[in-house]
Amino acid sequence: MANPIQIPLDNTDINASDRKKDHIEMAFKSRVLHQQIDTRFNYEPLLSSHPEDEENIKLQFLGKEFKAPIWVSSMTGGTTLAGTINKNLAKACGEYGLGMGLGSCRQLLYSDEYLDDFQIRKYMSDQPLYANLGIAQLEILVQNNQLDKVNILLDKLDADGLIIHVNPMQEWLQPEGDRFKSEPLMTIKKVIEKSSYKIIVKEVGQGMGPESLEALLKLPIEAIDFGASGGTNFALLEILRSSPEISENYGNLALIGHSAADMVEFVNALCIKNDQDILCKQIIVSGGISDFLDGYYLTQKLRLPAVYGQASGLLKYAQTSYEELQKYLDLQIKGLSLAKAFLRVK
Repeated sequence: MANPIQIPLDNTDINASDRKKDHIEMAFKSRVLHQQIDTRFNYEPLLSSHPEDEENIKLQFLGKEFKAPIWVSSMTGGTTLAGTINKNLAKACGEYGLGMGLGSCRQLLYSDEYLDDFQIRKYMSDQPLYANLGIAQLEILVQNNQLDKVNILLDKLDADGLIIHVNPMQEWLQPEGDRFKSEPLMTIKKVIEKSSYKIIVKEVGQGMGPESLEALLKLPIEAIDFGASGGTNFALLEILRSSPEISENYGNLALIGHSAADMVEFVNALCIKNDQDILCKQIIVSGGISDFLDGYYLTQKLRLPAVYGQASGLLKYAQTSYEELQKYLDLQIKGLSLAKAFLRVK
């Protein structure tokens, strides 16, 4: 027979008076209006105890164990703060069991000047680490039969694989931008054919429509990273860097795209339609994820295994101190665990 729970004889609540006073003073400030209710979830308060740890949010992703479904989205390198930022983010991945994509590694194909900014494997244990190159660079490497440079890059960084970022709108609007001679899908297929490393494909802030997603889902790649509209929009960033004439004539191009919620619906519909043809079975939901509730909702809504990516939210704390980054992640991860216990996605 199990031992009964022991309740102390002196069960005095020493904070009761102050708490009741707070309740009275704050009652009228604590109303939530009907239109403020988050309608994405059913709140089920009877079906779980309070989580004592974060075991309920662990998952297998990219062949590794994640302690939480969070992906550190590709950010930066080659700037004054880049080394500190990447080091802090990598330490967090090691401590909290997360995965990380590096910022563009283009410059490392030709020079080791900024290599130290990117050599962060030692800080993150065996958690997933992916290098990152643009489709324009890969098109050139394919044309020149130089894809071996990618293998050298991955070896230098001790990376698990490569993120290919696809950004035709950004390149078109960038004053120094490249022009694609082949459609990105053909370049991706050639990289797959000629390589043995793991590949993730992402957009850079405007997302992808259903035809592009369908094409990627049918390829033997590790994951699709949405890079949806709602976060940093690199087309808009380039417009802001350009001339007034470019801004006036092309400004509306930055408004083209798809939200992460749109892309979840696209992927789910494609999985139902083409279940037998789906080879890519993992998703990184990114673009406009402001907190753990956004991430929890979208990853739970998907029919494929998923984590959610954050960039600017993590960057805010990673560039100050590691302690600030820890505080932020502690709160986000505990929030995820609480959501998993009591919230059901509608």
